[in-house]
Amino acid sequence: MKLLVTGGAGFIGSAFVRYCLSRTDTPSEIVNLDKLTYAGNLDNLAEVAGNSGYTFVQGDICDAPLVNRLIAFHKPDAIVHFAAESHVDRSILNAEAFFETNLRGTFTLLEAARAAKLPRFIHVSTDEVYGSIPEPNDATEEYPLKTSSPYSASKAGSDLLALSYYTTHKLPVSVTRASNNYGPCQFPEKLIPLMISNAFENKPLPIYGDGMQVRDWLYVDDHCRAILAVLEKGRAGETYNVGGSRSLPNREVVQQILTITGRPESLMTTVADRPGHDRRYALSSEKIMRETGWAAEKSFEAGLAETVEWYRTHPEWIQRVKSGEYQRYYAANYSNR
Repeated sequence: MKLLVTGGAGFIGSAFVRYCLSRTDTPSEIVNLDKLTYAGNLDNLAEVAGNSGYTFVQGDICDAPLVNRLIAFHKPDAIVHFAAESHVDRSILNAEAFFETNLRGTFTLLEAARAAKLPRFIHVSTDEVYGSIPEPNDATEEYPLKTSSPYSASKAGSDLLALSYYTTHKLPVSVTRASNNYGPCQFPEKLIPLMISNAFENKPLPIYGDGMQVRDWLYVDDHCRAILAVLEKGRAGETYNVGGSRSLPNREVVQQILTITGRPESLMTTVADRPGHDRRYALSSEKIMRETGWAAEKSFEAGLAETVEWYRTHPEWIQRVKSGEYQRYYAANYSNR
């Protein structure tokens, strides 16, 4: 397959690019279109930079002429669309970029794919579009959408837009909605890499509210396998939930990180909860398992230990990504809590 991957320098996108190019059973050619905003990092792709099947293009998914030229020149078999503004806290501070990238960018890609009659389009989304799920329920793909943040609202809108292109134009779109990802190369604004980074530096680990918000954790390579499974076996016009089947309160995740890093629990610091903070996410992955044979393989304990070890052995990566822009965000989000 030849794939046009958007946002392939980000955390999940780069893991997907590395995974696809490492497969020997079905070799892939990948064109990676990434704007290289603060969370896009070509260091994540250093191991594939010299691969003859890999091409990087710096550009914006909202740039319709560029997107059309790439499709016309490379003639991909599918678009796998990761590119998004993806952090809830940032969307609360300033939502404009989320609607520009997540909605207009998705529209631009869908229009280009429709004009070129591409055979597949995978739109990568999030479980946050379902909002907080009351116990003991797990959200299926038919669960109503109930967004709580500008981020999740922009993703729900882009999901519906993508699916409308199947209904209206018969563009073969599939949508995936994953639970919280973790693993190497994740920008340290998200919970797990932020807590690991702060623990190694003996800095306070800020926890929102009582820390009992529940998240389902999915190792990033398991997510990559799921996306490929939907690309190869999923049905057009369908949505597929991708969960890790490992739900834990945030406080317990932080405690495990402190145990692995050998830091005291006294580093945990409570800060005021963020507005509209969903209490519990929980997904049913029965549909993707039944239709494609996919299942999460990495246990949370093993995945977390491997992730901590990766950050421990890559301090230079952390220092490079903690730019002035990251420091400004950290101060803006946490200083007044």
